[in-house]
Amino acid sequence: MSRKLRVAIVGAGPAGVYAADILTKSEVPAPFEGASVDLIERDPTPFGLIRYGVAPDHPRIKEIVKALKRVMANEDIRFFGNVSFGDDLKLDDLRQFYDAVVFATGARRDRDLDLPGIDLDGSHGAADFVYWYDGHPDVERDWPFQPHQESVAVLGVGNVGLDVSRILAKTAEELLVTEIPDNVYEGLKKNVAKDVHVFARRGPAQVKFTPMELRELSHSPTIDVIVHPEGFELDEGSLEAIRAAKSQKLVVDVLQNYLAKEPSGAPHRIHIHFCQNPVEILGEDGKVVGLRTEVTELDGTGNVRGTGEFQEWPVQAVYRAIGYYSDNLPGLPFDVTAGVVPNDGGRVIEIDGSALPGVYVTGWIKRGPVGLIGHTKSDAAQTISMLIDDAPGLEQAAQPDPEAVDAYLGSRGLEYTTWEGWEKLDAHELGLGEAHEHERERVKVVPREDMVRIARS
Repeated sequence: MSRKLRVAIVGAGPAGVYAADILTKSEVPAPFEGASVDLIERDPTPFGLIRYGVAPDHPRIKEIVKALKRVMANEDIRFFGNVSFGDDLKLDDLRQFYDAVVFATGARRDRDLDLPGIDLDGSHGAADFVYWYDGHPDVERDWPFQPHQESVAVLGVGNVGLDVSRILAKTAEELLVTEIPDNVYEGLKKNVAKDVHVFARRGPAQVKFTPMELRELSHSPTIDVIVHPEGFELDEGSLEAIRAAKSQKLVVDVLQNYLAKEPSGAPHRIHIHFCQNPVEILGEDGKVVGLRTEVTELDGTGNVRGTGEFQEWPVQAVYRAIGYYSDNLPGLPFDVTAGVVPNDGGRVIEIDGSALPGVYVTGWIKRGPVGLIGHTKSDAAQTISMLIDDAPGLEQAAQPDPEAVDAYLGSRGLEYTTWEGWEKLDAHELGLGEAHEHERERVKVVPREDMVRIARS
């Protein structure tokens, strides 16, 4: 008797939800009729990066949640939150209940940076800071702002670096209207940063900002954006990059506008420095007191070379936003250098080069932490196409009945959350915002135990 293809997708961020949507809408070959998907997520809530990786003052990006909610309304898609792969479920456990497993676990931690002074007090990873201001349950409730940290550095010229810079430069009152938790608002009130210095190793045509993010820096009345002319170079490689990509030309245009604009005298400033390669975080008594950079120059191809000239910047904190790095998943091969699970278009590849039957990857764990949220759609389409091609030859699950999963999780005593539970938590957070003395769309609940209690009530 034919049945639906049963697939577990580990990770309920955009990559996982898009993969579930594509699969359940696809024609699946015999012996299966259609597909059903269980999304398994370590957080009690769905949406991953949208909830815990996007800055709270970016409501337009969070409009994506509306589209993801429509996907989750599909009766062939279920959500199991607060279930950790590797601790609560292993690959062999999943194989009992599913014909195939897709990993969409993303990249959750900061990429390491081998820099003298990186472990000083006042040196932070951007991912940790983002998780804090986005209210992730697994990070400390308090951020260690210090009363002397009036000048800080941000290393990295991607959108995360801009988010971090903007949050550091804005006032707590400006962010109160967003969905930040109360502990984040209280923490931001302790932030005394007046000057945020963003350092780029190369020139303006090589930055990874998007035009919208870059323009938004100037939307706050309390912030002046100052682009410094030193290192603002466009070599032949830069001009080729601008000609090749309209978005890159728009970024350079915005930077040139900032360069020409006189500061208004706003109380906070975001400085953007080009052709400055960080080489050491300077410390005294175990604390950050400065940053040393080497001046670089473009070599004609868009790359840079060192000049042997060094500068020291008196900053009291350093935030590194040089990229995210994926976790090594138990039972799967892992490429330590690239920070991905080795794969061929989505099929997981063992160390000996053979395919790991019935196991797939999509999103950042597949291709690394590059690209925008929307890019995960085409990524998921490729992976799901391969899974469907493989479907007739997959080893079928011993217990394909969906209720067997519920029974197993219950027998383990796991306090898992469901989509219905998320809807309860969602309504609760919206209610907290409505009841707040200031008009707020929502107020996030932070403690994991509180989220689980509300969702399971």
